[in-house]
Amino acid sequence: MEKKILEKFKQQLQEKRNLIISEADKTLAEMTDQNTNIPDPNDRATIESDRSFELRIRDRERKLLAKIEEALTRIEDGEYGICEACGDDINVKRLEARPVTTLCIDCKTVQEQKEKAQGQ
Repeated sequence: MEKKILEKFKQQLQEKRNLIISEADKTLAEMTDQNTNIPDPNDRATIESDRSFELRIRDRERKLLAKIEEALTRIEDGEYGICEACGDDINVKRLEARPVTTLCIDCKTVQEQKEKAQGQ
C-alpha cells in the first residue's frame, strides 16, 4: 500500500481514538459530577436509564478502541491492509468504510455465512 494512503488511514485511526478517549473522559466527569440524591423515582429511573445507555455506548467504543490500537500496530508492522485469512490485499474502499477491518470482503462474506449457518 502506498505510504500516502497508509498515512491517511493512520491519521483517521488516531483521530477516532482521540475522540473516543475524549468522550469517555467527558462521560466519566459527568457521572462523577451528578448528584445521586434524586428524590423523585421517575427522575431517578430516567437518569439510571440514560446512564445505562451511555455506559453501553462506552463499552462498544472500548471494543472499537482495542481494534483501532490493533490497526495502528498493523500499520507500524507493515501488515495493515492485508487479509489475515487469505493474505491478499484488502481493497482500499473496504478500508475506507471500515478502517479496522482485518478481512477482505470475500473472507468476511465466508465468515458471515459460516456464522449464519451455525446460528440456525
